[in-house]
Amino acid sequence: MTAEPVTDLFEEHRPFLTGVAYRMLGRVADAEDVVQEAWLRWSSAGREDVREPRAFLVRITTRLAIDRLRHLRSRREAYVGPWLPEPMATDFGQAVPDSAERAVLADSVSLAVLVVLETLSPLERAVFVLREAFGFPYAEIGAVLGRSETAVRQLAGRAKRHVEERKPRYDVDPAVRRDITERFLAAAAGGDLEQMLALLAPDVRLVSDSGGKAKAPRRIIETADKVGRFLLAVMNDQPSGTEVRTLELNGGPALVFSVDGAVETALQAEVRGGVIRCVYVVRNPDKLAGVDAG
Repeated sequence: MTAEPVTDLFEEHRPFLTGVAYRMLGRVADAEDVVQEAWLRWSSAGREDVREPRAFLVRITTRLAIDRLRHLRSRREAYVGPWLPEPMATDFGQAVPDSAERAVLADSVSLAVLVVLETLSPLERAVFVLREAFGFPYAEIGAVLGRSETAVRQLAGRAKRHVEERKPRYDVDPAVRRDITERFLAAAAGGDLEQMLALLAPDVRLVSDSGGKAKAPRRIIETADKVGRFLLAVMNDQPSGTEVRTLELNGGPALVFSVDGAVETALQAEVRGGVIRCVYVVRNPDKLAGVDAG
């Protein structure tokens, strides 16, 4: 196999491999590093016995992601304040026209689900991602992880129960989420606390991730009144020239705040039952570098 076909074949699978790695690690930069390492191994390996390049590449990528996740876990224990995944721009509309398939992919990459996946062991997370997000057969996952099909089924069952118990149930219609998010922005921008409270669930939570590198609460804020008043204060404290726009991040609408062309905040609402149940605010500049300022 010449250099050009080797490269073309890998590039054909790169988006898929990045999707697997991102769901495993929760950071775009880490996912890209893992995929690049997979490329180095692919380009230097003997491929005479590789009959299914996609399966081979998924195996390399998944195992590298597991190793990196184990390393990252120790670093995250020392993280300042709550940890949230890095926001990632998504656009499944054209690439995945089927609404049911799109909903599954969007759910698997949502901030809320990625937060829950953080509570799984690396092996459980790998099995869940490959099975639930991408529909891999148990036997194929076993080959990827070097585990028996029986062991994989046990890991899958345990991981799925854990996630189902903890993950939120989104409103199915993305138009509902977008409408509530936009009404929420209008109320916040207009200083209308009453309208904001009407959109917030009584037990709403606000989780903010700054990594200690930007101004943000280091504890979770709870209740509609506290969350609403905090967000109003934040909106009123924006520097002049701040631009706010709606962008699809992690499969759902998000508000992106930019100053002088640099993204400073990404805010996303978890909408269920027609109200906002959780607000995620990412302010760590390291996690916003890949978000388009528009």
